[in-house]
Amino acid sequence: MDDSKQLQASFSTLILSIGSSAALSMGLSPDPESGKTEKDLNMTKFNIDLLKILQEKTKNNLNQEEEQLLKNIVSDLQFKYVEEKGKA
Repeated sequence: MDDSKQLQASFSTLILSIGSSAALSMGLSPDPESGKTEKDLNMTKFNIDLLKILQEKTKNNLNQEEEQLLKNIVSDLQFKYVEEKGKA
């Protein structure tokens, strides 16, 4: 793999990865491998809970950008989760 295209591990990447998993399990985007859109709200809740644990455990230890990203992703996913749960 070309070094210029190598993924960089960071806290933001971790948050985006878990957030993407939550969105995928909520049926907001198709599975990249199968192309199918499926819902698993239990997995969605699990991923949101993971983000909330990270939010709690990293409190006062993040820079402003990381803290805002985490806050925005958690609140957005929680809002969408409530909407999807209401449809079920």
